Amino acid sequence: MLSNKHIQELELVMEFEKVEECFKEVSSWIENVGRKGLKETVNLDDSLEMLLQAQKQFKEFDLVASEYCKRGQEALKKMDRWEDFSSVDVHSYRVKLQTYRDQLEEFCTQLDETRHRICETVRLYEFFDKVRQGICCTERRV
Repeated sequence: MLSNKHIQELELVMEFEKVEECFKEVSSWIENVGRKGLKETVNLDDSLEMLLQAQKQFKEFDLVASEYCKRGQEALKKMDRWEDFSSVDVHSYRVKLQTYRDQLEEFCTQLDETRHRICETVRLYEFFDKVRQGICCTERRV
């Protein structure tokens, strides 16, 4: 039984090394491109026209970012079996895995929040634009 457990752990380590390339690529993209892209959407412009332009640019970024999130989540899913192993031999791999998981979850959450914030801001600006137009039309009639 002990021998089988060690063999399974070795198989997991070999699997981790295969999947780690994907983790490294996703992690690198998040740190070098993704976080920068999210920071660019912190300050949204004051006009509806500029906001719609920012939304369009974000949608392009969002497509790429969502693909990286998906790839990272798929790679993490392959490593779900690690939860059952608690030996010292695989501890360092579990720590790496948790670091990747935390980074990915944080970025994907920020991406979702930014997507929602931009959408809601556009809706609010469109509403205020309609109200402003309604007030202008009413003033002209009077």
